[in-house]
Amino acid sequence: MRTYAVVLLGAGLLAGCTTSSDTHADISKIADVKSSFGPEYKVNVVPVTGIDPARIGSGQKLPDGMVFDPPACAKLSENPSAPADLNGNMSSVIAEGGGVRYIVIATETSQPLPSNDPGPDCQKVNFAGNGVRGTVQVVDAPQIDSATTLGKHVVMQITNNGKPQTGETYTYTADFGDYRVLVTANPTVVPDKPTVPVDTERAKGLLTAGVAAITG
Repeated sequence: MRTYAVVLLGAGLLAGCTTSSDTHADISKIADVKSSFGPEYKVNVVPVTGIDPARIGSGQKLPDGMVFDPPACAKLSENPSAPADLNGNMSSVIAEGGGVRYIVIATETSQPLPSNDPGPDCQKVNFAGNGVRGTVQVVDAPQIDSATTLGKHVVMQITNNGKPQTGETYTYTADFGDYRVLVTANPTVVPDKPTVPVDTERAKGLLTAGVAAITG
């Protein structure tokens, strides 16, 4: 699977409505979720650093020439643009082990990040074109007090040297005030070995734990 199939679900893809602008949190404490990973995981903590608004707003997208079904729900795969004057910081934890990569990100921005809630009429969209096909679908996300949560699942198949390759990524977000916690989870691809299913309960638990860590 090509890189864009995984990066598609970066910080720009998902957002929910925000709830309060006077919430206070410490995004550096996202590092606390590191302790939930056992010795079989390789874990890296990325300290607080600045955010690039252009990167948040655009992220990576599907290749040009995609045909969506239904066409009106193409927005489910699109990334909303962030305000040009947006500034802020982020910190993250990256853990890889057991055939799955988990990334937990906390952001604090000067204003709430733009929403990409597709609405009740666009819970799933299929796409195809230029040797790529797949689906983007809204999935269950944990309920977290004072936060708006959203989950999405992308499955993408590409043709590489005449052979189909399939990848998937789950992404969960929690938005509250000027803060966001985002979790992505995807199988790691090892040549000639089957991929491991993503433990979605663990991914959802990381979202809840991430919010608790930065607000506790």
